[in-house]
Amino acid sequence: MGFFSKILDKLGIKKEAEPTVKPMTTAPAGKPATASKPMPGMAHEQGKDAAASKPVASAAASMSEVDVVKKLNGLADGSGLDWKVSIVDLLKLLDIDSSREARNELAKELGCPDDLMGDSAKMNVWLHKTVLKKIAENGGNIPASLLD
Repeated sequence: MGFFSKILDKLGIKKEAEPTVKPMTTAPAGKPATASKPMPGMAHEQGKDAAASKPVASAAASMSEVDVVKKLNGLADGSGLDWKVSIVDLLKLLDIDSSREARNELAKELGCPDDLMGDSAKMNVWLHKTVLKKIAENGGNIPASLLD
């Protein structure tokens, strides 16, 4: 399990598996499809079965949104930690290692530019914004004001 996966897990965000997408077939296996006899109910376009190249299921998996703001605000209540501005506070709220080494590992996993890796403050700012963006991409309701 990657470091970022731990964050998603602690937030209750589960990535749904992509559905398997298989093209529709117009003839039994081993027999060629003929343009002159399309299967009933399928579109027919200039001698080709138009449905043969269309997927049966949509490739986009639906994902339910997790109320990350409510969860993190609840965890932060009375703690003095501000997850909205600090990657260290965010990790502490989720009971995840927030040490420099752990943050370096997370930054490398998320593709932090090399020039930021040597400057802890700059890396932390980049890491905080990137983690919030990735949480939003995975179904968390991060406010747009925190993603800018």
